[in-house]
Amino acid sequence: MIHVQLPDGASRALSPSSTAADLAAAISPSLAKKTVAAVVDGQLRDLTAPLSDGAAVELVTRDDPRALELIRHDLAHVLAEAVQALWPGTKTAIGPAIEHGFYYDFERETPFTPEDLPRIETKMREIIAARRPFICEEWQRDHAHKHFEAAGETYKLALLAAIPAGEPVTIYKQGEWLDLCRGPHMRHTGDAGGAFKLTHVAGAYWRGDSNNTMLSRIYGVAFADQAALDAHLTMMAEAEKRDHRRLGREMNLFHFEEVAPGSVFWHPRGWRLFQTLIGYMRSRQEAAGYVEVNSPDIMDRALWETSGHWQNYRENMFLAKTEDDRDYALKPMNCPGHMLIYGQGVKSYRDLPLKLAEFGKVHRYEPSGALHGLLRVRSFTQDDAHIYCTPEQLTDECLKVNDLVLSIYRDFGFEDVHIKLSTRPENRIGSDDSWDRSEAALRTALDKAGHPYTIFEGEGAFYGPKLEYVLRDAIGRDWQCGTLQVDFNLPERFGTTYVAPSGDKLPPVMLHRALFGSLERFTGILIEHHSGHLPLWLAPVQAVVATITGAADQWAVDVAKALREAGLRIETDLRNEKIGYKVREHALKKVPVQIALGAREAEAQTVTLRRHGTEATETLALHDAVTALVQAAQPPRSGTR
Repeated sequence: MIHVQLPDGASRALSPSSTAADLAAAISPSLAKKTVAAVVDGQLRDLTAPLSDGAAVELVTRDDPRALELIRHDLAHVLAEAVQALWPGTKTAIGPAIEHGFYYDFERETPFTPEDLPRIETKMREIIAARRPFICEEWQRDHAHKHFEAAGETYKLALLAAIPAGEPVTIYKQGEWLDLCRGPHMRHTGDAGGAFKLTHVAGAYWRGDSNNTMLSRIYGVAFADQAALDAHLTMMAEAEKRDHRRLGREMNLFHFEEVAPGSVFWHPRGWRLFQTLIGYMRSRQEAAGYVEVNSPDIMDRALWETSGHWQNYRENMFLAKTEDDRDYALKPMNCPGHMLIYGQGVKSYRDLPLKLAEFGKVHRYEPSGALHGLLRVRSFTQDDAHIYCTPEQLTDECLKVNDLVLSIYRDFGFEDVHIKLSTRPENRIGSDDSWDRSEAALRTALDKAGHPYTIFEGEGAFYGPKLEYVLRDAIGRDWQCGTLQVDFNLPERFGTTYVAPSGDKLPPVMLHRALFGSLERFTGILIEHHSGHLPLWLAPVQAVVATITGAADQWAVDVAKALREAGLRIETDLRNEKIGYKVREHALKKVPVQIALGAREAEAQTVTLRRHGTEATETLALHDAVTALVQAAQPPRSGTR
């Protein structure tokens, strides 16, 4: 007999070679019907895997959140079988479960199109209805090689070759169809259920390398039940309407060109919005005691070696070699430059904390396939800051940053913020003692703030642990934006010190801090969160003064001048077009306020206002209109709006 441990601490005796399925049946027939997998000694496993004596076993039913990844993984296999059944000879590559669903990559002479998806879905549902058991077999490497070679599955041969010697080669069958896979899977194809939908097709390079073959990728979304799927599809439809790339075109904010992939070409309106964000953040930072600096965009390799970026981050950096054989890199981060600024002159404990802020343009290599409008770029601006403080000041400074970032997010309409604490990664610099102190400081600050947080083991930066601030937008999507990192290592690497009260020279503690994070990305998030309808204080054009008749042209010029002198961002529209046409055009551009002027307004020296999203109009004296708009356009202060 063997004995296994259950979650409630009880022990259950089973015959040798028993599986998790046997355990479920031994507990109750009803549980056996619902169980689709098991967690054995902390690892998700098939129900058919033999259990060992003393194993800790937890049974997983289909409605368990942990089963969702299995549902999506099973559907990826079902998708691949359906495609090969419909188009024999199609080669399969990889098909993982991903957030919200799954995908599978194929090589086919004719790439798939959206018109193929309904046919594939129908075939998938047939396979699911057949409830074909998932059977795991361990094959000899030579046997697997011969099988995939005979089938012409060149990508499976490459995956097989990548399995380290000594590791088992596992094959999962579902009826006559099979795949090279580590697993686990559920009991049969029927467990995948019907709450899925194929969404789109895309090109994807094999192994993400543009030098390799372009494959045809089919994406799907999947959930445990239809209600969850319907809610997600509704969110996707709303997200498509809010897509910042489409709104950016409609609002004439920015565009992208192949001559500079991942870099933004800002139009006048977009640049105005961008500078408004910088102006807001500059005001908040100055009030919080930061001083603004600027560091070079390109610096010598030696600096990046000292900082550790050359050894730990080089694959993400843009490098250059000059004719005198010097290696340079475009800065991916601002921190090494700030170290050099801090290092100018002697610093005393009386000078700390010193808070250096920079709106620095940084450059990081992202694969072409990962680029996505403003949300994933190669060249972006960080609202970066580095706080140099004493160990005694550390917790208080972490608390101040935490309060500042949460206050700023409230100003932009983000009330639902989650904090992630990411701890030491495998690839890191510095001693375990410095990491212990850094992680303890962040935990202490969060505990004192009373804000809930989640720990992500091993996800910190190579030089220090970090807090990540995740915003939830108006349609329920999560966006990671701000970060706070504690770093005992970089000051020591640069030999940076301050004079302590004892007269000793000690390394300061360094806090790396970004609040928006990438300004480009935050702009994209804002556009989608507000569906382009930005608050009046943020809107790049706050009001358009449009004429109904040419007789009002001079009055329109005078009104626009008065509004601009009051500090408002104003455009005029004196074109010989019907007012209805003008109203529709400026509504499409999401201008918050339209001011319509005809002969009556010109004669009475009044203005008629229409606010975006309403048909109602309001006629006011010019002075009253200026006062009302100036008051409404004030930026929020410390989270008061």
